[in-house]
Amino acid sequence: MTRWTPVAFAFVLAGCAPFRPVPDTVTRGDSRWVAARWDELPGWRDDAVHEAWPALLRSCERPTPEWSRACTSARAATAPRNDAQARAWFVEHLQPYRLEPLRGAPSGLITGYYEPTFEARRVPGGEFRVPLYGVPADLATRRPYWTRQQIETLPAAQSALRGRELVYLADPLDALALQIQGSGRVRVTEADGRLEVVRMAYAGHNDQPYRSVGRWLIDQGELPPGQASWPSIRDWARRNPSRQRELLWANPRYVFFREEPLRDPSLGPRGAQGVPLTPGRSIAVDARNVPYGTPAWIDTTQPLSKAPLRRLVVAQDTGSAIVGPVRADYFWGWEGDAAEQAGRMKQPLRMWVLWPR
Repeated sequence: MTRWTPVAFAFVLAGCAPFRPVPDTVTRGDSRWVAARWDELPGWRDDAVHEAWPALLRSCERPTPEWSRACTSARAATAPRNDAQARAWFVEHLQPYRLEPLRGAPSGLITGYYEPTFEARRVPGGEFRVPLYGVPADLATRRPYWTRQQIETLPAAQSALRGRELVYLADPLDALALQIQGSGRVRVTEADGRLEVVRMAYAGHNDQPYRSVGRWLIDQGELPPGQASWPSIRDWARRNPSRQRELLWANPRYVFFREEPLRDPSLGPRGAQGVPLTPGRSIAVDARNVPYGTPAWIDTTQPLSKAPLRRLVVAQDTGSAIVGPVRADYFWGWEGDAAEQAGRMKQPLRMWVLWPR
């Protein structure tokens, strides 16, 4: 079933975008896409949408067949000089759809993530004794692989990982944070005193289930529901050093890394789509419901100021905890207050996907 969906805003400064037939609804995964008007997107006129153009072009480096024509147009177009020009392109080429679950309330959840930076050493010594491992040679032959607790305590597991150490951190919570975020930057002080900044990129995991340590603290009665932010988790660990390993072992998932040179510090880590993430313009999604490379409009609030956060983003990543139709993880980047914003973000979300006409 199709219908003619009008565009409410002027195309450029005069006239209207052409009317074109679009599907009234689309079912994908466990989500329903409902065709919407552009004027239904809260704040559509207010966002600096041209800032999302580089993220779109990066996704167009790996377009799906559905995006082939739109990406060809985007690559051929002159980069928009302002928001009006960017909005004009999106209105002409894309159709907004309100994202809903097949069952349940239309609102969902958005959390945040970032790329942390930690100090590290190549060899263990002093306080730097927490290893980050590369992929073990026997990972493919043991499914699931050793749990986090087994990796830290069993001689057989430790033997399998010997020689796979990439760098050493000083704090096991830093290692956990880097594993949860999926990648990070480390400032490695070499034996000769040289400082090198490299990226620890996601390379695989132990095929064990992900368990939230924040959820564990709530279940233990250590933190009130709704207050298990990453700053609160770190504060609890500092106050309860004798239970830190118990906290860490509550999450059996263990992530392995590969080292990548940081040739361009202005580029984010590569997401699941295989393109660099853009701070404030990239999100992780459940790809069963929102395909990689799809622009999306989010309507939520900022975690610290509670001000509206309504902007154009691009689905370029995923995560083990990002499951469901109206579910996103917002990439805050690596500078300024990115860690605090990401650590406290757990907000209601409304979401629209923008799909080629």
